Amino acid sequence: MLKNDLFLRALKGETVQRPPVWMMRQAGRYLPEFRELRDKYDFFTRCETPELAAEITVQPIRRIAPDAAILFSDILVVPRAMGIHVELKDNLGPIIPNPIRTMEQVNQVIVPDVNETLGYVFDAVKLTKEMLNDEVPLIGFAGSPWTIFCYAVEGKGSKSFDTAKGFCFSNPVAAHTLLQKITDTTILYLKEKVKSGVNAVQIFDSWGGMLSPVDYQEFSWKYINQIVDALADITPVIVFGKGCWFALGEMGKSKASALGVDWTCSARNARYLSGGNITLQGNFDPSRLLSPIPTIKKMVHEMIDEFGKDKYIVNLGHGILPNIPVDHAKAFIDAVKEYGN
Repeated sequence: MLKNDLFLRALKGETVQRPPVWMMRQAGRYLPEFRELRDKYDFFTRCETPELAAEITVQPIRRIAPDAAILFSDILVVPRAMGIHVELKDNLGPIIPNPIRTMEQVNQVIVPDVNETLGYVFDAVKLTKEMLNDEVPLIGFAGSPWTIFCYAVEGKGSKSFDTAKGFCFSNPVAAHTLLQKITDTTILYLKEKVKSGVNAVQIFDSWGGMLSPVDYQEFSWKYINQIVDALADITPVIVFGKGCWFALGEMGKSKASALGVDWTCSARNARYLSGGNITLQGNFDPSRLLSPIPTIKKMVHEMIDEFGKDKYIVNLGHGILPNIPVDHAKAFIDAVKEYGN
C-alpha cells in the first residue's frame, strides 16, 4: 500500500484535503546531484542503465518531496527501439541523421518486441519501485505519436515543424502509416511499463500546438486516443498537450483520467473547455519559479484557488528549467503542502 496516494486519489476525482503536486522534468537538470551524474555518463547511458535511471528518479523525492515520482527516461527511446537512429547533441537536442521522408523509409520502421528493445526501461521501473519503498506513486510516460513523428521526419527540433507537417499533407498515406506504427509501439511499451509497476502514465504531446484544430484531430488526437483507450482499463492516463487548449473539449470526452494544461490557458477556461468534470493538471509558468519565494507561494495558492482543490493536480505548465534554484523548486512543492493550513 502506498504511504502517500494523494496523486492517485486526485486522478480518480476523489475529495482531498489538498491537491497533490509534482513537476514535469523534476528528475533533472536543476538538481546538482543530477548534474554530477550527467557529467559522468552520457544521456542514453543514463536512460539505459536501470541503476542510474532509478537513482535520478528518486533524487527529487529525497530533495523536494513531491507527491509522485516520474521515471527518468526520454520520449526518444521509442523511435530508437523502432530502428530510427537518434543522437543527442549538446546544445542542439535530438538529431535524427536520416530523417524519414519517403514511404520506403516508413516501411523500414519496425514495431519492435518491446521487451527486447526496451527491457532496460522496465528494469528501471522495477528498481525504482524498490527504491521508492511505497512512499509515493511512480509515473511512466511516452511522447505522443505526433511528437515522435515530428522528430523522426524533421530530423531535429524546430520552432514550427514545417517539414513534418508538409510530409503529412503531401504524403498522408505514408504519414498515417508511420503514426500508426509509433502508436502500436507506444501501446505495447506503456502496457509493459504498467506490468512492471508504474501507477499511472502520461502522454506528452509537446508539438501538438503546431497543428490547426482540424489537423490536430487527424494527425495527433486520433492516435493519442487509441493509446488512452488501450490503457484506461489498466491504469490512469494523463494527456498533456502543449498549446492544445483547442482540443480540451475532445480530450475531456475521452477515457483519460486527467488533462495537463500549459500556462497560456487559464484555470477557468481549462475547466470550461474540458467540460468541467475531468481532473486537470498544471499550469504554473516554469519561468515563474525565478520569482522571489514569497511570490511563488502566493501565486501557487492563487492557482489552487482558481482550479479548486479537488480534481486538480498542481504542476508546471511545462518542464522545470535548468536554471531554477533548488530552494525555489522546493518552495513550489511546499506551498501546495501548506495550502489550507
